[in-house]
Amino acid sequence: MREVAIIGAGMTRFAKHVDRSMKDLAREAVEGALQASGVDKDALEAVAVGNAVAGLITGQECIRGQVVLRDMGIGGIPVINTENACASASTAFHLAWLYVASGMYDVVMALGMEKLFHEDKARSFAAIGSAIDVELMQQTLEQNAGAGQTRSLFMDLYAGFARDHMRKYGTTKEHFAGVAAKNHTNGSLNPHSQFQTPRTVEEVLASPLITEPLTRMMCSPIGDGAAAVILTSAAHAKRFTTKPVYVTASVLSSGKDHDAGEPGVTERTATKAYEVAGIGPADLHVAEVHDASAPAELMIYEELGLCKQGEGGRLIDEGVTALGGCIPVNPSGGLLAKGHPVGATGVAQIAEIFWQLRGEAGKRQVADAKVGLTENGGGMLRGDIATVAVHILTV
Repeated sequence: MREVAIIGAGMTRFAKHVDRSMKDLAREAVEGALQASGVDKDALEAVAVGNAVAGLITGQECIRGQVVLRDMGIGGIPVINTENACASASTAFHLAWLYVASGMYDVVMALGMEKLFHEDKARSFAAIGSAIDVELMQQTLEQNAGAGQTRSLFMDLYAGFARDHMRKYGTTKEHFAGVAAKNHTNGSLNPHSQFQTPRTVEEVLASPLITEPLTRMMCSPIGDGAAAVILTSAAHAKRFTTKPVYVTASVLSSGKDHDAGEPGVTERTATKAYEVAGIGPADLHVAEVHDASAPAELMIYEELGLCKQGEGGRLIDEGVTALGGCIPVNPSGGLLAKGHPVGATGVAQIAEIFWQLRGEAGKRQVADAKVGLTENGGGMLRGDIATVAVHILTV
């Protein structure tokens, strides 16, 4: 397998883009990535496009990637559409990486895009809620009044995990609020972020309750956006940039039935990624993780090996994952503040780490970042994440 490098990234601001189409959002991200990399669109040999819910929100099915790319004059090459819940874009990136690593193509783009906002919020919530076993959905909705109508069903699932963690380890609501306050404050430094107001723990706790223990600021918002990156072989990258970022691990996996106490899919995928990259958690300088809710980020600390099981709250207490800490997590603002247009999130995470490792992250820059990780999960099945992608990038 060849060494693969990222040479450019582009991204829209994540927001409620009521008056913009998915074609328009994708164009901004694609043109940004092409301009940043110095690659002409005619040099692209393949494109992998991640999108999760366009069929349910806009009615566009089957050829989503071809539709948006043809509109900007990109055609005549393989276009792969990937739908993998919230990990749709990171799955697209994994395929783009594989195209280059295998030697099949030299210049490939990964694009993630989503129009998630709808004037009928129940429609957006229902689209997000389809990322579980639909045969079990009705039972879950009946057990959680308001789920799928006034809030995403996933917030009820995350709230249940949070309550379990609190009972087992003594984690507090203040710990979760600390995650959210950190990410909202980071998001205030990011021009791509949906929410750009710094928040305190007190403000997070005072925001409206969604489902105990989650307040509104502990939950990722509905929004729209797109992100794109250009990949090439390490040897080919030298034609375009003196600052390539190398993909040292790209691992995609899915959940499975397992006994209590056995590692879940996030831990298994991260362990494999560390093995492939030849590093461990202590070698990371920065990470972007799937904080669809504040408790999710805290538990991901433990699954990634940043601390022992049950010690996620300690990392918040000690500022370990804050900007200026030992291992800043979600300097972009994460899903909580940067936003979560589900089909765009995975590539947006990779774009953030790309900028961090090149020293191009502005006011949110992590000092001397050389090794970064992204963790992007999607869907839920029998109590485990349905699919997880972990990528490790280095300079």
